[in-house]
Amino acid sequence: MSMTTAAVLGTGAWGTTFAQVLADAGVSVTMWGRNADTISFINGGENPTYLPGIALSERISATTDIAEAVAGRELVVVAVPVKAVRATLSAARESFAPDVALLSLAKGLELGSLKRVDEIIAEASGVPSGRIAVLSGPNLSREIAERQPTATVVAATDVELAKEIAKACHNSYFRPYVSTDVVGTEMAGATKNVIAVAIGAAEGLGLGINTRSTLMTRGLAEMTRLGTALGADPATFAGLAGIGDLIATCSTTLSRNFAFGHRVGTGMSVEDALAASAGVVEGVASAIPILQLAQSIGVDMPITTAVVEVVEGRAGINDMGNMLLSRPRKMDGWKIELV
Repeated sequence: MSMTTAAVLGTGAWGTTFAQVLADAGVSVTMWGRNADTISFINGGENPTYLPGIALSERISATTDIAEAVAGRELVVVAVPVKAVRATLSAARESFAPDVALLSLAKGLELGSLKRVDEIIAEASGVPSGRIAVLSGPNLSREIAERQPTATVVAATDVELAKEIAKACHNSYFRPYVSTDVVGTEMAGATKNVIAVAIGAAEGLGLGINTRSTLMTRGLAEMTRLGTALGADPATFAGLAGIGDLIATCSTTLSRNFAFGHRVGTGMSVEDALAASAGVVEGVASAIPILQLAQSIGVDMPITTAVVEVVEGRAGINDMGNMLLSRPRKMDGWKIELV
């Protein structure tokens, strides 16, 4: 059976874009957000704050009433920042349909609890973990909103749920693959944002392709190291949710994380660079909990460590290179083997 109705919680660039993806696949979508002006614009067929110039489908409507947004919907998409996931789902949980499926677009870890988004969703929503899925891949919202072709991964512990959601969002320009590796898909999406901050900073400093390639490859190594220590399949990091998303996020200022790093690399303060960002920079928000999680289980993440040192003000952007290049020599690959 095909899903025909969905709610999208969040009216930012990615939430609005994914609402369009669903609508173009034939799904009727209700969006929810707090800002009445944004809701009014969406009901008028556009979201000029986040997607200027993009005409939205007539299948999309919007409301500030979260109960109205989710009531009776087969699929509820969580597209708010990680820090808002728990409160948003707590507010919506009494209005969910009995057999609702929840899909997370959020990427990161919760500060304090160090929990993944799927874990937060399960706790806050009361929905069984078998009805929760996550989506991640090379998905820059602006390009998808312009209907440029891309692919993604829908991961759920129940492969049939992953297939059902994939079918609901599959259209002429958006191709979903399915996976049962929720941990790997989540951790790849969270950690690559931190690596993108480092690569953006390197490019802001005027460094070239060799540096980018080195940071990207070694970034993939530490992403894989943490993910596998948490039980993920290492193959996930070689796929769309891993290296695919990493390449996209580390290659353009369309990525908020890369753009933030680039601003800092050109000399802007961390505070000013965050203020200049058109939304939450999850690579900054999640860097500390990711490093705390890695340290708690003995996983080495040097690039993430360097980003945290800069974000926390304990090191300058010019110190990052020495922090990384002065480390002990190792064998190539994602496993730690000193030489």
